[in-house]
Amino acid sequence: MTPLEIIPYDPAWPAGFERERTRIAAALGPIALRIDHHGSTAVPGLAAKPVIDIQVSVAAVQPMDRYQAALEGLGYLHLPHPDDAFCPYFHRPHTWPHSHHVHVVAAGGAEETRTLAFRDYLRAHADVAAAYADLKRTLAPRFAAGDAEARQAYADAKGAFIEGAIAAALAAGHPRARE
Repeated sequence: MTPLEIIPYDPAWPAGFERERTRIAAALGPIALRIDHHGSTAVPGLAAKPVIDIQVSVAAVQPMDRYQAALEGLGYLHLPHPDDAFCPYFHRPHTWPHSHHVHVVAAGGAEETRTLAFRDYLRAHADVAAAYADLKRTLAPRFAAGDAEARQAYADAKGAFIEGAIAAALAAGHPRARE
């Protein structure tokens, strides 16, 4: 088994996000109301899997055909999931290791708010970001990188920490406008 890899923060990640943001914005045009870098690669100094997470906010996530073909044209693959009702997920390339993940959410909706609140809270609280990095380093070796179910189990194992941080973030007034 090749385990998930958590690597030190790479200062090239923001530029990688900007390049992909430009491609997605051009492909989706006015459908993309907002495109944000989120996840661990969006938090300076935070160790992470080397995968750039991108959140695309749209007026409504359903029907997906308004944006799915454009994302697929950029090399993204949709992974059907029960979360498709509120957060369809795409990745590229089609096989692991992925370089980019795209999560589509409703603009102004709860999922958009939660994701940005978590990112902003980690950016503002180095101690919480460090604890999150420690948790990820502890968990990652237990999960196979090439197995989608194992990667989901890894995400689930971080769930209690993430939910606690989101609750603290929302209570503290995150997300802030365009952080």
